[in-house]
This record gives sequence, structure tokens and C-alpha cells, in this order.
Amino acid sequence: MSDRLTIGQLYPANVHPAALQRPQASKNSVSTEASFESMLQKNMLKFSNHAAKRLEQRGIELGSSQLDQISSAVDKAAAKGSKESLILMKDMALIVSVPNRTVVTAMDGSSMKDNVFTQIDSAVIIS
Repeated sequence: MSDRLTIGQLYPANVHPAALQRPQASKNSVSTEASFESMLQKNMLKFSNHAAKRLEQRGIELGSSQLDQISSAVDKAAAKGSKESLILMKDMALIVSVPNRTVVTAMDGSSMKDNVFTQIDSAVIIS
């Protein structure tokens, strides 16, 4: 016999092991799942390690509504072709890499004063 059995798998005595193999998922469904996951990852707002440290150091906490506003601001900047954007939100400033949808750094109101923002090509003001 040339049938290959996997160690640890049990088969009924009257059924050939080849008959129990699962059908392969179609390539189309696999690519659909992958494209959905990649689309989801592309649309998610991320925070760099540096930005996460700054948020923690400066006691800035972002709620889900604020995250939605920031994500919307990134979408607007992307629609205009921005690469690096300053997002001003009440008493907070965020520098965002628009193509990567990644917050690079964050500042509270006191850290923003007398500060010069460089290497940005756009600004989005959220009220």
C-alpha cells in the first residue's frame, strides 16, 4: 500500500484516508480574505513607539470619538495628497505620516507653545 497516514490521526476502518481530506479553499476566497485584511490594516490608525511614549508621558488619553476624528483628518489629508501632516485638536497636536496612517509624535497644549513644526506639508484643524 502506498497510502500515507499522518501520525496521530484516526480513520474509520471502512473509509479510505484520501476520502477524508478537506477540499482546498478556492484561490478567490483566500485572496478576498487577504485583500479585506490588508484593506483593514491600511485604514487603521497606528501609533509609533515614540508617539505612544509621548502620549503616556504627557498624560494624553484618546477616546474612541477622538480616534475617529483623527482618522477622518488623516483621510482628508490623504485626499489632498499630503505626506506628513500636523493635526491640531483642541489642546493637542499630532504629527502623522499620512501614507502609513501612523501618528509619529504627540504634544499637549503646554508642549506646543513656542514650538516650530518642521517637515510637514499640511495641517488639519479639528474643532
